[in-house]
Amino acid sequence: METGSSFASCTPSPRKEEQALMSDMIIRKEGRAGRITFDRPQALNALSHAMALEIHAALGGWRDDPAVSLVIIDAAGDRAFCAGGDIAAVYRAGLDGDHQVGRDFFRDEYRMNARIADYPKPVVALMQGFVMGGGVGVGGHASHRIVGDSTQVAMPEAGIGLIPDVGGSWLLGHAPGRVGEYLGLTSARMGPGDAIFAGFADTYLPEAEWPALIKELTRTGDTAAIKGKPRPTATLEGADLSSFGGRTVDEIIASLKAAGDDAALKPLLRNSPLSMAATLALVRAARADLGVRDSLAREYRFTYRATAAGDFLEGVRAQLIDKDRNPQWAADSSDTHVRAMLAPLGDDDLKWEESQ
Repeated sequence: METGSSFASCTPSPRKEEQALMSDMIIRKEGRAGRITFDRPQALNALSHAMALEIHAALGGWRDDPAVSLVIIDAAGDRAFCAGGDIAAVYRAGLDGDHQVGRDFFRDEYRMNARIADYPKPVVALMQGFVMGGGVGVGGHASHRIVGDSTQVAMPEAGIGLIPDVGGSWLLGHAPGRVGEYLGLTSARMGPGDAIFAGFADTYLPEAEWPALIKELTRTGDTAAIKGKPRPTATLEGADLSSFGGRTVDEIIASLKAAGDDAALKPLLRNSPLSMAATLALVRAARADLGVRDSLAREYRFTYRATAAGDFLEGVRAQLIDKDRNPQWAADSSDTHVRAMLAPLGDDDLKWEESQ
């Protein structure tokens, strides 16, 4: 069980004149399928605000299109399906005191995540390489989630002062046993076997067989073409994660110290205390949610406030800007502040479109 840091991108945004000439998504209809392909391999297919809007719009356009029987989401390159959100603009605006840029990005991203989760037609996601943060928000909510030998899935947000969002708390909350708490607090990466065991994927298929599968799906529009191979070994299955049943992060840390579990302890001593406390609350609250939208709405309350009242800007600075890997966490991680970060936003709470 390997722990991982965030691969969310801070790649500089293109100049306005370049934006009209380029796209980071390839969206088209092919045979019986609507096809969405991440096409930003040089940035590990990091998800920008514009890309989230493109995915959302494409799904909306195909919802009632009789020519589209299913949707296929894949990615260019072999290193990543999508390694996280492109948070460069959110970071820069937050430093300048403009918190609306982040709020708009997260709002539109979460609406897109919900549209995938509730889509009335099959959505097939083929997820190679890094699938982290925003990538989980796209692939992790598809109806048919395929992983291969290179797949590495993680929700590493606590390492940059955020929380497992994009519906990540829903997925973590419904993982078996204490797997959700473990993954959310440690940022551990999952290979294909663990991803299926934890409920982040459904089917293992060697990546060499993906082109033939895509060809058959586009020809027939029938998910019966998906025939996986036996699930690889899941290291999480049977692992003793009882320490993660502690009531608080401090109790979990104390239990890990007593058990001598240095591998699990190390990331908890490194990640944002506020983020971990909020993650614990979010994962456990998600277990009572009726659907992913409930979890997304709760996550939005934290991310809405993250640039103004959390560790997010410092986490991004340390991990992605200066890359000194030495964040100076300063946000209040008390129960009172966690409740404040997750409190309703009133008129600013996440709202769903009527056509969602």
